[in-house]
Amino acid sequence: MPQPTQIADCMRRKPLTIHRDANLVQAIETLVEYKLTGVTVVDDHGRPVGVLSELDCIEAVLAAIYNDGDPEMSFVHEAMTADINDCRPGDNIVEVAQDMLRTKQRRRPVIEDGELVGQVSSSNILWALMEHSRRKLIKRPA
Repeated sequence: MPQPTQIADCMRRKPLTIHRDANLVQAIETLVEYKLTGVTVVDDHGRPVGVLSELDCIEAVLAAIYNDGDPEMSFVHEAMTADINDCRPGDNIVEVAQDMLRTKQRRRPVIEDGELVGQVSSSNILWALMEHSRRKLIKRPA
């Protein structure tokens, strides 16, 4: 029976990132332009410091509107989720998927030797799990 796929097999390499000090509205425009549901947030050294999701953006914009603020004056670090869970290229997709379900976080920065090498989303993992399932069915004796 084939072994479950590793994160390296389904992650997006060289993912788009956003700097923590970027303007929030510009970050939202980037998410919309590239049809992303979230992005890894990095510091001046390119190290992951958070994740900015669509829901983080909605929450920040609603808070600004509700408090008579201006979303144009908000920054990514004010809206991002700083408590990130990351993974490694060699991690098992089943374990990462289970952790995503537990934490309700749909994406993970992929870190190797302290460097961001990719990002994996719940969509990437779902695709890999389905491919694993198909391969398993094909190899089944008739």
